[in-house]
Amino acid sequence: MSRRRKAVKREIIPDPRYNSTLVTQLVNIIMVDGKKSTAQKIVYGAFERVSEKLGKGDPIDLLLGALENVRPRLEVKSRRVGGATYQVPVEVPFERQQSVAFRWMVASAKGRKGIAMNESLATEIIDAYNNTGAVVKKKEDTHRMAQANRAFAHLRW
Repeated sequence: MSRRRKAVKREIIPDPRYNSTLVTQLVNIIMVDGKKSTAQKIVYGAFERVSEKLGKGDPIDLLLGALENVRPRLEVKSRRVGGATYQVPVEVPFERQQSVAFRWMVASAKGRKGIAMNESLATEIIDAYNNTGAVVKKKEDTHRMAQANRAFAHLRW
C-alpha cells in the first residue's frame, strides 16, 4: 500500500445508450486493449438478449437485480500477527462490492468457452438475477469463509 497521498477517484461518464454509470463500469471491465466500441457491442448485445429471455423491459433494472444478488457483503483479508497469518473477516465498502461483483461476472462469462461473449455475459446476468450460477456460488463461498473465520474478527484493523 502506498504511503503517499490517496489516489484520486475519477468521475465515471455515463454510457451513451442507457445513460448509466453502471453500464460504463461493465464496459470498462470487459474492455481489452482499449477497444471500447467492441466492449460496448458485447454489453449491448448481452442486454438485448437478457431482455428477450426474461421478457422484462429495462435491462438496467435487470442488471441492478443481478448485482444485488452477487455483491459480497463480507470478505476475508490476510492479517499478520506475531508470525502467524490470520484470515480476518471485514465488511466490504459499497464501491468495492460493485466492482468485485462485476469482475466475478465477467470472469465467469469469459470462463464459458465455446459461445460468444455477449451470450455468455447474458447467461451470467440471467443466472445472477435468478440467484443461481457460478457467481452466486462464489459470493456464498466468500461469505462462508468470512463466517468460518469470525473468531479472528477481533484482529480487525
